[in-house]
Amino acid sequence: MFGRTKSNAVQSRIDSLIGAGTRLDGDLSFSGGLRVDGEVHGSITSDEAQPGTLVISEQAIVEGKISVSHAVINGTVLGPIVATGSLELLPNARVTGDVEYHQIEIQLGAVVEGRLVHQAGGRAHELKLASSS
Repeated sequence: MFGRTKSNAVQSRIDSLIGAGTRLDGDLSFSGGLRVDGEVHGSITSDEAQPGTLVISEQAIVEGKISVSHAVINGTVLGPIVATGSLELLPNARVTGDVEYHQIEIQLGAVVEGRLVHQAGGRAHELKLASSS
């Protein structure tokens, strides 16, 4: 609808859950939708053949690289994020690491300690402060 193709459509269904009180040590790969309410110590990657949506809840902690097509973050991420589609940072999001995105929404209260890099047409465009040279 409105120019969206199947390859960049947001996954609205959650297929997997890492519950509160659960800690996962190691890299994680998924397809479809994944919600994290616990802790993940390792990278999280969605299947490149299908768009994947990652939801990180307010109490969740992820230590590692995130590479997905779509992400909604309201918890803590310690590591870089690459969102090839869209990235939504909710008010309780705390990201320590560089963020690469195609589309981004940052709500009031979200914090990013790192670079914001816009990916457009395969090229990266780093956002800099107005006072930066």
